[in-house]
Amino acid sequence: MQKKILVIEDNIDIRENTAEILSLAGYKSYTAENGKKGVELAIKEQPDIIICDIMMPELDGYGVLHLLRKNTDTQHIPLIFLTAKTERGDYRKGMEMGADDYITKPFEEIELLNAVEVRLKKIELLSNKYPSSPGGFNQFLHDVKSSGLIQQMSEQYDVQQYSRKQTLYAQGNRPRFLYYLVKGKVKTYKSHEDGKEYIIDLHNSGDFIGYTAILKDINYDDSTSILEDAELMLIPKDEFLQMLHKDAGVASKFIHLIAQNVKEKEERLMSLAYSSLRKRVAKALTDIVDKFNLKEKATPIEISREDLAQYIGTATESLIRTLSDFKAEKLIDIKTGKVVVNNVEKLRNLLY
Repeated sequence: MQKKILVIEDNIDIRENTAEILSLAGYKSYTAENGKKGVELAIKEQPDIIICDIMMPELDGYGVLHLLRKNTDTQHIPLIFLTAKTERGDYRKGMEMGADDYITKPFEEIELLNAVEVRLKKIELLSNKYPSSPGGFNQFLHDVKSSGLIQQMSEQYDVQQYSRKQTLYAQGNRPRFLYYLVKGKVKTYKSHEDGKEYIIDLHNSGDFIGYTAILKDINYDDSTSILEDAELMLIPKDEFLQMLHKDAGVASKFIHLIAQNVKEKEERLMSLAYSSLRKRVAKALTDIVDKFNLKEKATPIEISREDLAQYIGTATESLIRTLSDFKAEKLIDIKTGKVVVNNVEKLRNLLY
């Protein structure tokens, strides 16, 4: 569907030139020569984006923004200020009132089109329905990165190599980075006073790691170790937080997904507490197959018996006995010491 853009500008040359650029780029453009007519046209046409000058007769850009944000029909329409004024005070005032972007005249065509494209991607991003799972959370962050909203989250960050069993961060450390797992597998675990470890999460390529401590502004309450030689991108903590602070809509969506992720982990803990050992082992195996995309490949699970037992919360000997039962029931195979799941759906729907 063709996107609609409203240009509110009192200078006829700038107004018509801006509308022409947008039309040539495939957008349907509307124009208004002052703020009052602009507000009326916005209510009538419901454009996808509004580009508005600040200094105008009858009603200036700040007045336009104020009226649009008060109206429930227009309050969510992104607004980009277009102005010749470059003072920092004007920039801050507009952004604090709820403007989405700010372009200074004179501007290049590509600058205008890039600003419009970023805003449209924001609309798409915030309208997406992400599943209530870590996968949905990670997909959201990927979409944020690819949308262009956060230029800092780019390939400019260092990608570092980590070897198997190397520690990424330890319990008690102060967070400095958000980690993006480019390649490999990572486990997050907690250590108990008796020396035992409990794996609370497994991470695959494409996952983000370590965001909880950053958001809470606390030291890590868990540790992270490399399960399989890995490559990780290190995104500075301050720039990750800037992503959230810069855009209220993105922050709101992010927090909602975090809440869903916490709920999913709580449900997993409940399952560990009340399900039979067979069901816990079955769930762990199917979770790993799903997380590491092993369903179609019948690929061996590259996780040691000790790590798998820590993920389930049981003794290694108990896990081995249960795996032996599953092998006898032809639910899994054991190849070169590695588990291969034969029937994911039967494991997923195990009754007892």
